[in-house]
Amino acid sequence: MYIEANKSVETALHGQKPMNISAYVLRISLTAALAGFIFGFDTVVISGANLPIKQLWHTSPLFHGFFIMSMALWGTVVGAIFGGIPTQKWGRKKVLVWIGILFSASALGTALAPDPYTFSFFRFIGGLGIGVSSVAAPTYISEISTPANRGKLVALYQFNIVFGILVAFLSNYFLQGVGGANDWRYMLGALAVPSLIYSSLVIGVPESPRWLITNKNDTGKAKKILSNLGIADPEAETAAIVKSYQHETSAGHSSKLFSAKYKNILWLAFMVAFFNQVSGINFILYYAPEILERAGLAAKESLFNSIAIGGTNLIFTFVGLYLIDKLGRKTLLAIGSFGYILSLGMVAWCFYSHAGATLLMSFLLLFIAAHAIGQGAVIWVFISEIFPNKVRAVGQSFGASIHWVFAALITLITPVFLDKDNGIFKDNPWPIFAFFAFMMVLQLVWVFTKVPETKGVSLEDLEKKLVKV
Repeated sequence: MYIEANKSVETALHGQKPMNISAYVLRISLTAALAGFIFGFDTVVISGANLPIKQLWHTSPLFHGFFIMSMALWGTVVGAIFGGIPTQKWGRKKVLVWIGILFSASALGTALAPDPYTFSFFRFIGGLGIGVSSVAAPTYISEISTPANRGKLVALYQFNIVFGILVAFLSNYFLQGVGGANDWRYMLGALAVPSLIYSSLVIGVPESPRWLITNKNDTGKAKKILSNLGIADPEAETAAIVKSYQHETSAGHSSKLFSAKYKNILWLAFMVAFFNQVSGINFILYYAPEILERAGLAAKESLFNSIAIGGTNLIFTFVGLYLIDKLGRKTLLAIGSFGYILSLGMVAWCFYSHAGATLLMSFLLLFIAAHAIGQGAVIWVFISEIFPNKVRAVGQSFGASIHWVFAALITLITPVFLDKDNGIFKDNPWPIFAFFAFMMVLQLVWVFTKVPETKGVSLEDLEKKLVKV
């Protein structure tokens, strides 16, 4: 019966000429993925405010690292940890709408903040939105996609992240000096515009048909949505999802994520999220201007070169989008690992030998390219597809929370290592990059020995393959 259900899924999905994505599916996927644009913008817009805020409020390095730079990430951690609960209970769409509201409040609140405590509160609010978006948006897109197109559609979320990063770098560059010493307020306030646009657009997307079937038993509405998504036989597709869900239940698959059946999946989600952050990606994105100044670039030059980082990220994310459903997730992770090891090793050497800003910048750009093709393109796709229907939202929450816990920890402790006056590596930060390079060697070993390929496999078949019976 379960095998028949899987065949029905494959027939329904692959009967659509899946490489030709309908305009409707592309539109609603892009709309949901716009949460990633705001995520990316919010993630690095603080880099332009980093030094002005230091000079304005004169806080200690530890205070600056925790309350100013990493508070949004701690909000992200909380949002990621608990975001699966409302996503599973109230549905993907409602949560996506609330994300836009949180982003809008954060943008306006940080721009108008009179002191570091108010600033930190609204950064935390924005972080909540980021954390929940990293749960709800990839989950939603994976559930409205076909196996052949799932990779590139879910990766639209990552594309929007890097597009938001680039726009944030551009915004910071052009707003520098606008309003004098308060230019950082304009940089942060600019986020309100895309936040409000996203909030208005996401109201028009349909609910996930899988959520309607498995959580609301609303097969009628689900069939209509499946038909609009371009599924040739919505009846057969609905029946296949119902049978697969019944199999999960009858086989005793617990709705509790932390059970023996999901041990393998939990480790996969943990490791891909862990390695994503110990590559140093958020360290470089958050502190790009300061790192480049350490290499000998003036403040204006360092901001301009941050734009080059954002542009490289965007270009190679396109490459990752193109390849993810062709070469597969595992292959891209391996390619990215090799690029990480080379680039991070050379960045460490450049700092160690004082090789010069130009050479260092070229290897930083190679690092960004390796990330965009590898971990950047893969992480949200991989986590969103490896968990079964019954625990997908809370599983996505687990993977996202691991990602953000390590992102917050790295951002928190960076000033302790990087601070010009009291940092452990205040004279030369080369050991930081050497550490990241070593961790990427470990990632490469993990990819070759533990990571399964998920390219072109239906969500139901992945469950059968990965869940321990």
